[in-house]
Amino acid sequence: MGRLIILIAIVVAAVWLLKRALRRFEARDTPRSSASEAEPKASQDLVRCARCGVLLPRGEARMSAGALYCSEEHARIGAKGG
Repeated sequence: MGRLIILIAIVVAAVWLLKRALRRFEARDTPRSSASEAEPKASQDLVRCARCGVLLPRGEARMSAGALYCSEEHARIGAKGG
């Protein structure tokens, strides 16, 4: 029984070490994005949904009847009334 527990512990440790090594290897081969690539996304204008008022990046907003909305459903419903 004791040998079985030791064998299982060795297998678990080997699998853990192998996964850790593969993550490091993949991270090393993945090209890192430069700050200039991330800047346009971070500097996007924030707009307010005409229906619920939530702020979201302009690139994610939906336009309908000249107003910006946070979702297709809000664009379909339209602006909040009075």
